[in-house]
Formats: sequence, structure tokens, C-alpha cells
Amino acid sequence: VVSYREEKNVDKDSQTPTYFAGKFLIDNWRWAGVPFYVRAGKRLAKKQTEIIITFKTPPLKLFGSACRKILSNKLIFSIQPEEKIALSINMKYPGVENYPHPVNMDFNYSNLELNKLSAYERLIIDCIRGDLTLFARQDEIEEMWEIIDPIINYFNNSKSNIQKYKAGSWGPVNGVWLENE
Repeated sequence: VVSYREEKNVDKDSQTPTYFAGKFLIDNWRWAGVPFYVRAGKRLAKKQTEIIITFKTPPLKLFGSACRKILSNKLIFSIQPEEKIALSINMKYPGVENYPHPVNMDFNYSNLELNKLSAYERLIIDCIRGDLTLFARQDEIEEMWEIIDPIINYFNNSKSNIQKYKAGSWGPVNGVWLENE
């Protein structure tokens, strides 16, 4: 896989950003204290779009000291390359062992015998039917730019260099912090 700077007609010294990782907090009563993590980039290890809800570990440990290794429960909405919903929870297996193990429950649209339309086919059909659910409204777009413009301006005025990363990787080393939060 060639990197962005190796593409035809791209300056080898280009400072065009191709990766972003960030943590956002929404300042309202509903989402107070809930972090939203965003990561996007060109030529990453995998092309995928997901929304992952990571639940806080409960303060009460039902399994006592065995819960030291417990992972957070997660609800995962996969948008691409596959449309699916997965729930990863901790469960105690039957038997004498008193340690919770992560188990996954998946619902995958590709397992259903449906008339499988491509994303573009569904979008065009929705447009013809007047269903605007998948289309952004003007106020949504304006709000997105209210969030994105200051970030772009910060990096345009910053003296820091763009961090390079290898094509086919998960991005710059400093972007991996997102995985560990």
C-alpha cells in the first residue's frame, strides 16, 4: 500500500494532515462526563466505521478479587465494512471457576436473507422516497464546522510537524492512546 506522499501528483514534502485522533466532551446535562473518541485517517490498517459505547466498570465487584482483570462491557455499532451490532459483556462461565470472561453477542445484517442493496442504492432509494434520515441538515453541517474550524485553525497556526505513520498501520504512535482510554 502506497502512502499519501507516494501518490502521483502529491508533493513528497506535503504537510497535508491525513490522520486525526481526538477526545471530545459535550457540555450539556445529557452527556456530561461522557467522552467521545474520534479517529480517522487515510491508508490505515483497516477501513472501518464504528461507534463503540464503553460502559463504566461498576463500583461493586460481584466476583470479588477475580474482577481485577475484568474488561469494560461494550456496545459496538459497526457501519462499515459490515453493518452489525455487537455486545461484549462479562459473564461467569458455569463451574467452580469464579472469574468473569468476555463473551460476544452479534447481530449481523449479512446473515439475514434480505435483498442486499449497496449503500448507494439504499441512499438513492431513500432520496426518491423523500426519506431524509441519512442526509445531514443545514444546522448539523454548520455545527460540525463550528467544532472542526478551531481544530483546523489550531493546526494551521501550530509550529508542530505533522506526525508521520506507515501506510497500513493504525496511525501515528501518539494516536494509539485512543485505544487505551
